[in-house]
Amino acid sequence: MLDPFRTAHDAQVLALAIVNTIPEPFLVLDEGFHVLAASRAFYEIFRVDAAETQGHSLFALGDGQWNIPALRHLLETIIPDKVAMDGFEVAHDFPGLGLRIMLLNARKVIYDDSAAITILLAFRDVTANRLIEGEKAGLLAQAEMLLDQKQMLLEEMRHRVANSLQIIASILLLKARAVASDETRKHLKDAHLRVMSVATVQHHLHTEDGIAQIDVGPYLSKLCAGLGASMIGEDSPITIEAQADPGMTESATAVSLGLIVTELAINAIKYAFPDSKADARILVGYERNGADWKLTVSDNGVGSAAVFLPGETGLGTTIIKALAKQLGAVVAIGSGPDGFRTTITKASFASRDKAAAAVAA
Repeated sequence: MLDPFRTAHDAQVLALAIVNTIPEPFLVLDEGFHVLAASRAFYEIFRVDAAETQGHSLFALGDGQWNIPALRHLLETIIPDKVAMDGFEVAHDFPGLGLRIMLLNARKVIYDDSAAITILLAFRDVTANRLIEGEKAGLLAQAEMLLDQKQMLLEEMRHRVANSLQIIASILLLKARAVASDETRKHLKDAHLRVMSVATVQHHLHTEDGIAQIDVGPYLSKLCAGLGASMIGEDSPITIEAQADPGMTESATAVSLGLIVTELAINAIKYAFPDSKADARILVGYERNGADWKLTVSDNGVGSAAVFLPGETGLGTTIIKALAKQLGAVVAIGSGPDGFRTTITKASFASRDKAAAAVAA
């Protein structure tokens, strides 16, 4: 193979041409840190000329602007023990340039036929990158502070809403005890129960970790437990149980589901068990099928729709139908000797039991 370099001078010319094509500042130093060659980018960026650079000590260039302790440490301490060093960061206020942050990459070149050592030193200006990173960090810190403030305000709002609901419920109950009219007392007690239902939904909704998305299964289980604890007397054998598929839903949907469950549970507590029953039970079921769902509230009480939902224009019925319409769902009721059932179905939901039966057929 022919040697393309006929003389040492040819090799030096090629090496200098390579150095000058590098778009970033680049130096070739001898073992005493004197400049053997510098790239055109080095001269242009740091505003020095070749006569004042080549052959001079790096630390004496430009009135000592490179006499930086961190750089001295790199060249005098680290490089002698290592062949290479990458990403050594130096921050310095250069005359005429201002503060610059440089990443230095150094390579020590050892020759087979000579004891001389050459050091290649490349500079990369990352000042703009660091400024952007600093701005991003500042914006992130500001965003986190705003989120913390928002969370504090949200918690304060939750407490205020909860306290207001409790005060309203207490006032309604006191009024119910004070009035002489049985009909007025009944309406006030119904209003008290509905305010308590909203308070119960609000409490259990806000115990969830997320705000935008709620896991329906645990949410309904906690809600039923809360309803049982707050609305069923100690002498009553009624239990409320939830059997719900896991899955996330929007918080607005969870609110509506909670209000429906609470309204139906209140009606069941009031009407489904006129006589004491040892195994009285209210069951809340929730099934999912993709974006569709089915909510069922059933009991093993007397099974009379006329007793359970008195009148098509009753407040409870109106509330449930309005919430179902808002959710794009339909309401169906059924009663029999085994109790009463209300089903709210979203879109074309098909129960797993029915789907399995169709496949088997």
